[in-house]
Amino acid sequence: MAKKQQTSSNKKVEELEVNREVAQDQFLTTNQGTRISDNQNSLKAGERGPSLLEDFILREKITHFDHERIPERIVHARGAGAHGVFRVYEPLKKWTRAHFLNHPEVETPVFVRFSTVAGSRGSADVARDVRGFAVKFYTEEGIFDLVGNNIPVFFIQDAMKFPDLIHSVKPEPHNEIPQAASAHNTFWDFVSVMPESMHMIMWAMSDRAIPRSLRMMEGFGVHTFRLINDEGKAVFVKFHWKPVLGVHSVAWDEALTINGRDPDFHRRDLHDAIENGDFPEWELGLQIVPEEDEFKYDFDLLDPTKLIPEELVPVQRVGKLILNRNPDNFFAETEQVAFHPGHIVPGIDFSNDPLLQGRLFSYTDTQLSRLGSPNFHEIPINRSLAPVHNNQRDGHMRQTINVGKSAHDPNRLAGGCPFQAGFKDGGFVSYAEPMDGNKVRARSQSFVDHYSQATMFFQSMSEAEQNHMVGALQFELGKVEIVDVRVRVLAMLSQVDQGLAARVAEGLSLEVPTEIPQLNMSVPADTDPATLQSKPKKPKPAQSQALSQANQPCSPKTRKVAVLVADGFDAAEVDALQKALLKAGARAELVATRVGRVKNSKGQAVDAPASIYHSDSSLYDALYVAGGEQSVKTLMGHLNASRFVQGAYAHCKPLGVGAGAEPLYAAACPMSQPGDPGVVEGPERLVEAMTVHRYWDRELKLKP
Repeated sequence: MAKKQQTSSNKKVEELEVNREVAQDQFLTTNQGTRISDNQNSLKAGERGPSLLEDFILREKITHFDHERIPERIVHARGAGAHGVFRVYEPLKKWTRAHFLNHPEVETPVFVRFSTVAGSRGSADVARDVRGFAVKFYTEEGIFDLVGNNIPVFFIQDAMKFPDLIHSVKPEPHNEIPQAASAHNTFWDFVSVMPESMHMIMWAMSDRAIPRSLRMMEGFGVHTFRLINDEGKAVFVKFHWKPVLGVHSVAWDEALTINGRDPDFHRRDLHDAIENGDFPEWELGLQIVPEEDEFKYDFDLLDPTKLIPEELVPVQRVGKLILNRNPDNFFAETEQVAFHPGHIVPGIDFSNDPLLQGRLFSYTDTQLSRLGSPNFHEIPINRSLAPVHNNQRDGHMRQTINVGKSAHDPNRLAGGCPFQAGFKDGGFVSYAEPMDGNKVRARSQSFVDHYSQATMFFQSMSEAEQNHMVGALQFELGKVEIVDVRVRVLAMLSQVDQGLAARVAEGLSLEVPTEIPQLNMSVPADTDPATLQSKPKKPKPAQSQALSQANQPCSPKTRKVAVLVADGFDAAEVDALQKALLKAGARAELVATRVGRVKNSKGQAVDAPASIYHSDSSLYDALYVAGGEQSVKTLMGHLNASRFVQGAYAHCKPLGVGAGAEPLYAAACPMSQPGDPGVVEGPERLVEAMTVHRYWDRELKLKP
């Protein structure tokens, strides 16, 4: 019997061996065996023209990619959503005919989904990652989906590379490690030979990749779109979402703690804010570029790895988005919502951005795979408020019961219905952009500069933000096991900023290469890579104030403050603090040595919903150590109380010290000094200190 089992086992191994492929010294081919000469660029009508539907290589590659995982999203799998409304401030008739952008009296319903990119549905919220920021407008003219991110640029310039990018950042195929992290071999190997990624890398290694909350993230449409007015005149546009609370982040060390203490930190924060009536708000901003200015800048408007500095084209704030209702059912709404950048309304149109062009194909294919039916538009969360009339029928999960004898167009059986709508009837008419170009797989030379805006971003950061980026790069590259990959990335960083490269190299015990190796492997087989070397230009402007979080607005509003207490805490002091915070729009939460009832100095029992043993200072925006002799003495006997205070100090948060609580603060923070920024005495001064998000200058004392 044992011999038969062994024979059967060997047969199974042989069957598996037949289907095993080891890629070594082989040409790249399609799934049909056709050799591929250019796996870097989609087929276009001219270098800057639109992508062509006949590109069978692009379609095969993206189709396979879109169907690789069932049923969760391949990217943006972990998300949180909310309902809300949008209202434009003034009519934008001079730029667009879109109804919802021309009628301030109309409230347009929206559904917004925020997400991480790399992690699975079960991953933690505060990973270092790009955040999706997708808005579904239920307009009177149909669905408009503004499907963007919290970073205005992307890693790649052509949709052909998207499967490669995501394959590299996902867990490595041989062991499915690591989850929701870019700090590993395959991602940085990809980056090290893709210099076009360097601008995005600067953003991903910055504090923007670890936001304090979803409510404090900026949003971007990423691509350049068009707006079309009633006269058929077009302008280019970049979409922005500016959070009213400002853009703020957590510290990296703090993020690691949050992911352990509360992996649902961002989801919970968004849900609780809406339930508490602290409705998140963003203003819609537009950067408008007249068509005649398309070639005015030293970057290409069609290049998704570039942004338009706000100093060159100011962001005009034109409307407000308010999220005011949580979903009733996570699966039915947040999980089943289907976004698509191709869902547009009259007055909005596309540009020839080659990444956007690929997305226009990919998203429908993804929804077919994920939701299992061409009728995904009939799921309630995806359903248009505008009436839907067409001749599409049947398919899995069809909801509409169509009556009548006709399902074809043109027809006479139904009297010609439904009729085509002309331009004056509100019909969508594609912008008549002139086209003249050879059918080529190529990338425009105007896409070649990969470093100027990466340099601009780094040099626009404050000293603290630059320090954080150095630490992030050292952490990420420190997880890379292949030294050659580290060296290639250091060579690329030296093209961004020599000082940055030197500091990162020091943390890796490496030297910055004096000769820059050939880095750009993302070129067709018949192309000399030297012809596509990035030629850095001096950016104009050299810095952009809008890029640094040091220049963001901040207020105590909606902030959550931990109040450290034990039996005997000063009742009058904590009462004054709670009133001051409530007046400023912030909230206080008592954190005691145990969850439940705790007595104040008046002998009154009050509720403490959190304890120093199941909570942490990283889950709060500020800390107040309450006074009261008995309370302070008790807290000093608990190591976790000292850790609570030490964490708030180390993470540069506003920190209030009550009367008599100085010994606990001094013991917990031996490196503190009189006059430390953001460390104050008394309730009123803490509220004042909370007009600053973080006092990052403290870090200079805590790091060599």
